[in-house]
Amino acid sequence: MGSPWRIRAGQRWNVRYVVEHRTGSPDAEGTEAGGLGAAGSDPDARRLALLMHAAFFLLLGASLTRFLMRHPGEARTPWIIALSITLAVLYLLGPVLGSRPTPRRVAWLGVLVVVWMVLVVLAPSFAWCAVPLFYTGLRILPPRAALALVALLTVFVVAAQLRLASGFDPNLVLAPPAVAAVATAVFVHMRRQAVRQRELAARQRELIGDLLRTRRELAATERREGTLAERQRLSMEIHDTLAQGLSSQQMLLQAADRTWDADPEAARRHVRTATGIAERNLAEARRFVHDLAPADLAAGGGLEAALHALAARESAQAAGAFTVRCHVEGAPAAPLPDRVQSALLRIAQGALANVREHAGATAAGLTLTHLDDRVVLDVGDNGRGFTAEPEGVRGARAVRGHGLPAMRARVRQLGGTLTVESAPGEGTVLSAEVPLTTTEDPA
Repeated sequence: MGSPWRIRAGQRWNVRYVVEHRTGSPDAEGTEAGGLGAAGSDPDARRLALLMHAAFFLLLGASLTRFLMRHPGEARTPWIIALSITLAVLYLLGPVLGSRPTPRRVAWLGVLVVVWMVLVVLAPSFAWCAVPLFYTGLRILPPRAALALVALLTVFVVAAQLRLASGFDPNLVLAPPAVAAVATAVFVHMRRQAVRQRELAARQRELIGDLLRTRRELAATERREGTLAERQRLSMEIHDTLAQGLSSQQMLLQAADRTWDADPEAARRHVRTATGIAERNLAEARRFVHDLAPADLAAGGGLEAALHALAARESAQAAGAFTVRCHVEGAPAAPLPDRVQSALLRIAQGALANVREHAGATAAGLTLTHLDDRVVLDVGDNGRGFTAEPEGVRGARAVRGHGLPAMRARVRQLGGTLTVESAPGEGTVLSAEVPLTTTEDPA
């Protein structure tokens, strides 16, 4: 009872077939345009957005501070303060309206620009807030409308600088347009690069999807071809053996029926010949069944011998790194039906394969228990274990793993149940229980 391969009470086994494969889909538009949100999934766009937000509030605060220092106590001061607060609040409302150029978003930008223009008219020092507004307009508006807005903002900046200057300065007329042109060119270039990257990523995802579909189609085609080839082989085998034998039996029995009264001895010879053919056909039918059954069962000895052979083979293949032991409790009152033996052996093979692949176990055990009305197969291991999910729940990450559903289907076809228990660090146990009273061998 203390050996690691024995089953622990209250513990079941569940096989993880999950290969985590998550593909992100970058947001084409981003979630920020003029507000304080993140600019989509592009880290460069997020950093640029944060930089522009910080620049806007820094320039707004500097402009208000400069005005209050140079024009204290003027009648327009309350209006300047109120408009500055309004401009800041409007700018903060950007994320609430979303990131796409909807009519509400465009209207918000229009109000923001109008409030800024009024501030510039009242206090020209607020003109430097135009640079972040360039960025906001370029993100929201179509290209032509954005360029028109940039030109309008640039005109206001030039006019404000000329008002602040003591005389005409060509640098004040040429520098703002140059700065606006450089900022616009950089932003347009970055946006085009981002669009190219998104298109390239979309093409890559499409190619990967095509490759996966092609692989699935190729695998399905190979399965269909293999199935058709096997069906053709079986049909030829059946035609050359069973069908020919049945045809010969039919003719012999018909001949015996015709000569039964006239020549009883000849009729008996026909019947004896037909009996011999039936015996040969029965042998051929049994050979077909053995060919389609698992090799360990076809070798003879029944399920117990097949499980012992499976345990020995798994231990030998692991070369000491993984040990499998087999234990049989009780004895069947009658030979188990062929399909019950085949199903339980397949379940044991699949369970051990997944213990070897996923559990990281050093020991596992097969326990076959014969009861009066049912047979139970338990497969336990001392592996890492996991948190078992309820039956029918495979998890959002499950992208492969047809073994456990196939085991459940095998047991369900026999009227039985498959249960799994596991806990992290406590190993796992799988239990397949098949009733014998309702299970009939169709052969």
